[in-house]
Formats: sequence, structure tokens, C-alpha cells
Amino acid sequence: MSTWHLYLVRTRSGALYTGITTDVERRFSEHQADGPRAARSLRGKGPLTLAFAAAVGDRTRAARLEYALKQWPRQRKEALVSGQLRLQDVEA
Repeated sequence: MSTWHLYLVRTRSGALYTGITTDVERRFSEHQADGPRAARSLRGKGPLTLAFAAAVGDRTRAARLEYALKQWPRQRKEALVSGQLRLQDVEA
């Protein structure tokens, strides 16, 4: 059983993209390659930087956290990236 991760990628314009994966380095490389495996919403928006990544457990929990984080306003996501909020706060 693989450990799933939640991650945030920052685009050139400063926007934050949220995703989940079992291999953050591989997935980020796919996004950077700007090819067919990159998320459509990230294509042409590089250079990209990995702003945040954390192991979250199984796929169910990862998907639940991803959904919750996508509902957050940008200011709260920035607080998570800067360390002012903890990942546990996503579920709160």
C-alpha cells in the first residue's frame, strides 16, 4: 500500500494548484514537462515551483484533504505554505 501526498504547486503568476499523488517528485516533474501528463490547468503557466507537500496516508484521506483545501481562500492556503497553519487544520 502506497502513502499518498497532498501538494501545492505555485505558477509563474503566483496561483496555487492543489493535487494528490503517491510520488511527489514524479508528479511535479510531469507538471514541469508541460506535456500530456501535466494537469491541464498548469500547462503554459511555468515556471512552476513546489510550494508545499506532505504525506497524508491513504487515497481516501488524501482526496478528502484535497477537496477541503480547494475550498479554502488563497490567504489560508498561503498560511499553510508559510507554516502558519498545519495540515491538521485542513480537516478542521
